[in-house]
Amino acid sequence: MTDILFGQSYYLRFDPKLYAAMQPYPPLGTMYAASYMRQQGFTVALFDAILAESEQEWALALDASTPTYAVIYEDNFNYLSKMCLLNMREAAFAMIQMARERDCTVIVAGSDASDHTAAYLNAGADFVLLGEGEESLAELLTQLRDHRAVTDISGIATRTTEGIVVNPRRPVMRQIDHLPFPAWDLIDVERYRRIWQERHGYYAMNMVTTRGCPYHCNWCAKPIWGQRYASRNPEDVAAELKWLKESYQPDYIWFADDIMGLKPGWWQAFADSVEAKQAQVPFKCLSRADLIGKRPDNVDAMARAGCDIVWLGAESGSQKILDAMEKGTTVTQIRQAAEALHRVGVRVAFFLQFGYPGETLDDIEQTIQLVRDCQPDDIGISVSYPLPGTTFHERVKVELGQKQNWTDSADLAMLYEGSYSTAFYRQLHVVIHKEFRARQSWQQVRQRPLHLHTLRELVAIAYRLATLPLARWRLKRLTAVNPHHITSLPHISYKEAAQPSPQTGTE
Repeated sequence: MTDILFGQSYYLRFDPKLYAAMQPYPPLGTMYAASYMRQQGFTVALFDAILAESEQEWALALDASTPTYAVIYEDNFNYLSKMCLLNMREAAFAMIQMARERDCTVIVAGSDASDHTAAYLNAGADFVLLGEGEESLAELLTQLRDHRAVTDISGIATRTTEGIVVNPRRPVMRQIDHLPFPAWDLIDVERYRRIWQERHGYYAMNMVTTRGCPYHCNWCAKPIWGQRYASRNPEDVAAELKWLKESYQPDYIWFADDIMGLKPGWWQAFADSVEAKQAQVPFKCLSRADLIGKRPDNVDAMARAGCDIVWLGAESGSQKILDAMEKGTTVTQIRQAAEALHRVGVRVAFFLQFGYPGETLDDIEQTIQLVRDCQPDDIGISVSYPLPGTTFHERVKVELGQKQNWTDSADLAMLYEGSYSTAFYRQLHVVIHKEFRARQSWQQVRQRPLHLHTLRELVAIAYRLATLPLARWRLKRLTAVNPHHITSLPHISYKEAAQPSPQTGTE
């Protein structure tokens, strides 16, 4: 019998786009919670939904481990958990019921549960952890184990005879270096390795160096850490990287932070420690254009540490839209960051976001031109998505209809009255990707000798270019402006948005 069975409800199988891409990473946040609770003296097991076919595998895990506590603890380092996809919410509700049928005490933690606490309690959860969950979970389970009162514990919500009680949130951890490494021993690492090797020819693992983000982007949900930012010691991160390299021999690392290396001097110290420990493994990470431009010495340190590609939240090529988003960056900074990274041999990728209130065809064209000029090595496209707790959501919530969440990551539905229709933005996604992939493939073909693989690439390029005019024609037919669209929203100034929120008393 096990004290705690951890699980999470993001099933790759329920997300057709990412299931087809098949680049799976284990649920790092869940693994941290399992490791932390094991450190507190509890016996733990972990159900990994990422590679599961359905919730029935959760039922089998419950029967095998017979836990006292079933903890559905979402991976807060997976941005898709933050998006609260409907397929995954429904899976969580099914998992709650399965655990209740087996007389488990059911505890839920994650972005969606923090935002929709009553829904999860009504689905059968005994407790919801609000925000960062490890310390609240440890106190809750210790009190339950010792048969002591739990109603006054910070950071939990529960149902009593008087109704739902939502307690004040617990302050987020200021020091995160004391946390144990994630419980990789509870993951079927070899299964992940086989999938990566068969589909992509290499094996990738995931890590994090921080928690949270201190910036003000008004569409970005922060239900777990708010605008607090905690950073691990770079030497500790290098030690974990060395441990993973020696224990599991990954070919690649994804650092899943919202912003890696924000603190001045962090990148230099990390690069020094990685070199000293001989811990280099090629990696990708996320950063901001202004951080690359303001601190050019960061770029050299990134390259020394082994950085292969940096994903930037470019969002738009229109300064008007960036300012409306309260992004705190400029188009010039995006261009400079891309140039600086390419100069030292580090690839760059752009996250692009369309559909923000006030966006026009001219703004869209500026974004497309930004991609043409900067020649990023990859792009990711989405449309503006109002999530609870964000300023953006508050400003457009009167426009929201019955559908307020996407079903999966490829949905791209406009959930409020944007300038154009959902069909327009879905077709825009097609047009931009056809043009980008054709140009990218042509650049790669020019650098390689002719062989069979190159011929296949040339056929793919020809197909994309041949079908691009029709795709553009279809897009043009959808450019009728929505007469009810929101023309603009109030926002803070660029100067205010560029300053991270004060972090006094945190590390």
